[in-house]
Amino acid sequence: MRRGMLSDLFIGVVAKRLTLVETITPRSNQHEFQGTQPLRRLLGDADRRGIPTRFIWITGEQEALAEDGFMSWSNVRKGKPRAPEYHLYYSGNAVTELMQPGDMLFLALRRDGTILVIVTPSATIQNQLVWLFGIEKQPEFAFTFQEIEGERNAELDFAARYILDELGIEPEEPEADRLDILIEPFGLVFPKTRVFSELARTSLPEISALDDPDGALVMWMEREEQLFRRLERRIVAERIGNGFHSPDGADVDGFLAFSLGVQNRRKARAGQALENHLEAVFTAQRIRYARGAETENRNRPDFLFPGQEEYRDTDFPASRLTMLGAKSTLKDRWRQVLSEAGRIEEKHLLTLEPGISENQTDEMRAKLLQLVVPRPLHHTYRPPQQAWLMDLAGFLQIVRERQDA
Repeated sequence: MRRGMLSDLFIGVVAKRLTLVETITPRSNQHEFQGTQPLRRLLGDADRRGIPTRFIWITGEQEALAEDGFMSWSNVRKGKPRAPEYHLYYSGNAVTELMQPGDMLFLALRRDGTILVIVTPSATIQNQLVWLFGIEKQPEFAFTFQEIEGERNAELDFAARYILDELGIEPEEPEADRLDILIEPFGLVFPKTRVFSELARTSLPEISALDDPDGALVMWMEREEQLFRRLERRIVAERIGNGFHSPDGADVDGFLAFSLGVQNRRKARAGQALENHLEAVFTAQRIRYARGAETENRNRPDFLFPGQEEYRDTDFPASRLTMLGAKSTLKDRWRQVLSEAGRIEEKHLLTLEPGISENQTDEMRAKLLQLVVPRPLHHTYRPPQQAWLMDLAGFLQIVRERQDA
């Protein structure tokens, strides 16, 4: 599977934790950052006025706000005998108004010369961006610079594309022609998710869920996401091309409803696809399971092992029961699984979200919730977390041992 590279999108990045004087507050209306050496390495020494800039504010709860503006880079001592002093000025907007001291700022220079500014109070989003841009140390209150090249030039794999999608960035697809051939039979209609999931798996015949369940799950999910986005692009382009009209003029409500429907479809299909591919893994591994079986209080864990009949049999040992929640993204929704199977003390939860914060994983551990993350995503977590994480192969081994007991 061919993928692009991070350097196709970015030249370099600087990052720091915001201080009071850098945020817009009653005590600070300067709208600027001091042009320290890391910023000069990123932007150079030539003055640049009105640089098109995309400002993004994002939290760990899928809450995001984006607004276009500009930044200006200049030497305020130009033509004077004193040493140069650079300042980076930014336009005030809805994103910069949300900035608070202690928030993390990432300022990335894109290949087209524009700037991407990301502000986040979320430790998880910070971890993900530090990993994505290859920043060696967690940034503090001074700018850290990282050029996107060499070892820092990451391949746009599943984890990288996951993070870019959170930022609203959709890279060019190197295999666009092949993907278009695969989705051609669907025309301008989305097939059922199971059909798409099956197509994703059959388009990768060299992938074996028996030999490498972790790799298979990630590759299948990545391929299905590629197929879905290609078809979505066609359908959305067709709908926009037809326009949004009403007897009173522009159909604003229709446009907003269509846009919301696109976003909701993306979220819903990702979760369904993950469960579909997990089913394929369990089948290949000859693991007994029930999908969506009912437990107490009408709860329905995503997967119950070996099944609902054994779970309801009070004579069946609870020590041989296992449950697995499956969430493509976690945010704070992981707590939902804690009450889904009362007979099972230690719960398991599989996610595809990279780089979750240590505070979150520490809390999961305290709640007897074991996080299961496919092996190809482990490197997005910090070393202490990696020692605790379970991969899919490890989870399957536990289930198999309990079923064979």
